[in-house]
Amino acid sequence: MTEPVSAAVQEKPRNVIETDLPSRLDRLPWGQFHSLIVVALGITWLLDGLEVTLAGAVASALKTSPTLHFTNSDVGLAGSAYIAGAVLGALGFGWLTDRLGRRKLFFITLSLYLTATAATALSWNLASFLLFRFLTGAGIGGEYTAINSTIQEFTPARVRGWTDLGINGTFWVGAGIGAAGSLVLLDPHLLPTDWGWRACFLIGAVLALAILPMRVWVPESPRWLLTHGEAQEATTIVENIEARFRRAGHPPMDEPLTRLRLRTRDHTPLGEVFHALFTVHRRRALVGLSLMTAQAFFYNAIFFTYALVLTDFYHVPGDHIGWYLLPFALGNFLGPLLLGRLFDVIGRRKMIFTTYALSGILLTLSGYLFEHNLLTVTTQTIAWMVIFFFASAAASSAYLTVSESFPLEIRALAIAVFYAFGTALGGIAGPAFFGRLIDTHQRSAVFTGYLVGSALMIGAAVVAAIWGVDAERKSLENVATPLSAVTDNE
Repeated sequence: MTEPVSAAVQEKPRNVIETDLPSRLDRLPWGQFHSLIVVALGITWLLDGLEVTLAGAVASALKTSPTLHFTNSDVGLAGSAYIAGAVLGALGFGWLTDRLGRRKLFFITLSLYLTATAATALSWNLASFLLFRFLTGAGIGGEYTAINSTIQEFTPARVRGWTDLGINGTFWVGAGIGAAGSLVLLDPHLLPTDWGWRACFLIGAVLALAILPMRVWVPESPRWLLTHGEAQEATTIVENIEARFRRAGHPPMDEPLTRLRLRTRDHTPLGEVFHALFTVHRRRALVGLSLMTAQAFFYNAIFFTYALVLTDFYHVPGDHIGWYLLPFALGNFLGPLLLGRLFDVIGRRKMIFTTYALSGILLTLSGYLFEHNLLTVTTQTIAWMVIFFFASAAASSAYLTVSESFPLEIRALAIAVFYAFGTALGGIAGPAFFGRLIDTHQRSAVFTGYLVGSALMIGAAVVAAIWGVDAERKSLENVATPLSAVTDNE
């Protein structure tokens, strides 16, 4: 039997409602519904990994293309266009996601990505390529805000950490697909030079086209609906989900329900958003910014210059880079998958500190061995696999932190703000900084860059240990009180 609507949501005076729907979502066992959410929405991370990998893998093909004739600077501009699009897309679509709803936006952003990446395959000059890469990035940036907020709001509290980290880790499944796809499609014996790179960009469009119909089955977030005065629709969605579990023989767990009193609103003013982010929750903002910036610099600096280190210092042929990306991607994927449960069991702060600190320490050690020419290309690859086994879990935990540490009404925009700031501070500067160091052809200079990345990771670990939030196994409303919450005195 489903609980009556009156028990789930009770109307109060002055647009105030009392509800237990969030608590009912948290007591659900893991089931097919959650798996659908993971597949239909988690594809975003895979697509980003695919796009980032392809950007590096097709660089030489773009330079030899009889249509484009790109220079190294043009390739660099294309990378910047993608990142700029991701940053601006995250901010713009993040604001819209909190205002218009999760469901509308995750259709819009995936459609934009699909169209833009397919259009990239049809580029005819530098300007068109830059425009389509910018729009592709905007679609991915918007996806992050809509998707992460939706997944957070449907996932039971006791497994929220592991689920979020596991999904984020699929970025590296996309990276593996990109690396493998480039090895095949860029082979001049299979496709002409000017067709291979175009076929690579169509991989993402095909994957997005396949996943788009699955999103039709994903409902709007009941938590978002509650704060926007759609209590009846929210109740219907939750009751239908519970009924699906009962039919499958997995009724909701017998746990006490917590009731919330919320005042409905059609939107949250930007002034209130930034007051909540940087005044009320300024310590959480410092933690989020530290984690996002450190991981963005660490990842982008090393991943975007991965091929340069292999070719310049280990003399790996450019068309063989994909073989070294595959084990690197494997280590990055396994980290969040295998360590994710510990973030729910041991706790957020302890695991964030551990993974960030270990990443920094291990990079320092491998950097020292690199500087003294004590590593072969094989041992260097193994070292990076081990380092990024921990660093991937650390980076994923940064997204988990910023998406669960702030109130419901500003969750998507909070993800966008910290993604944008972190990417701008760490992601844009990192590759350029490391590129200059590699251009010196001095191992000691590259080691200096590794030390900077290590220092940022260790510093972020300390910040999280001191001011991080113990969010494990807690409902989102307990981690961060909604801005629309009504106190007993009101």
